[in-house]
Amino acid sequence: MIEWQPLILTFKLALVTTVLLLIIAIPLSYWLAYSKSKVKPIIETLVSMPLVLPPTVLGFYLLIAFSPSNTIGSWLNDYLDLQLIFSFHGLVFASIIYSLPFMVQPLQSGFSNISSSIIEASYVLGKTKTKTLFKVLLPNMKSSILTGIVLAFAHTIGEFGVVLMIGGNIPGETKVASIAIYDEVEALNYTMANTYSIILFAITFFILLLVYLINGGYIKPFKK
Repeated sequence: MIEWQPLILTFKLALVTTVLLLIIAIPLSYWLAYSKSKVKPIIETLVSMPLVLPPTVLGFYLLIAFSPSNTIGSWLNDYLDLQLIFSFHGLVFASIIYSLPFMVQPLQSGFSNISSSIIEASYVLGKTKTKTLFKVLLPNMKSSILTGIVLAFAHTIGEFGVVLMIGGNIPGETKVASIAIYDEVEALNYTMANTYSIILFAITFFILLLVYLINGGYIKPFKK
C-alpha cells in the first residue's frame, strides 16, 4: 500500500519554498533588471550557480555550514534555537537556494521586457517606485510570474541530491517523494517506486502543460 506521507511532505515543501521564493525574487529580480552596479554580474552568477552546480556539491557545503559543530550552525542553535540539518526548515532553506534561478530568471526577463515609457509615464503621474512596481510592473508581467512560480514549484518537487544531503531520510520530517523512490529502488520494490514516479510524473506534466497553455493564450486565467 502506498505511503502518502512522502508525497504530502514533498508538496508542502514545494509550496512553502515557492511562496518564499516569490517574496525574495521580486525585489532581487527588479534590482537585477534595472541596476547598473558593477557587482551585478557577480550577483547574477551566484544566483545562476545552482543551474550548473551538482546538487550534491551545494548540499555538502550547506551540510558543513549548518552543522552544529560549525560557527554558523552553532550560532543558529544557540541564539535562534534553529537546527537546519536534518529538519524540514533545512529542506526549505536548501530548496530556496537550489530553486532560486528558476524564479529569478523569468521575473528578471519580465521586468526587462517592460517598455521604459510605461515606467516613465508612471513616474510622471506621481507614482513612487514602490507603487510603480506593484501597480504597473507586476500586473504587466503575469506570464513571467506564472512561469517562475511553476518552474520553482516543479523543480522543488524533483529535488534529490540537495534534500538528501541536508535532510537525510527521516520519515515524516525530511523523507520526500524523491527519497522514497530511491529507498524503494534500493529495496528492489520497483512496483512502489513506479507508483511514486508515475504520480510525480503526472503532476509535473500537467503543471507544465498548464503553463504552456496559459502563456500560449489557450487559457485566459486573468480577467481584464
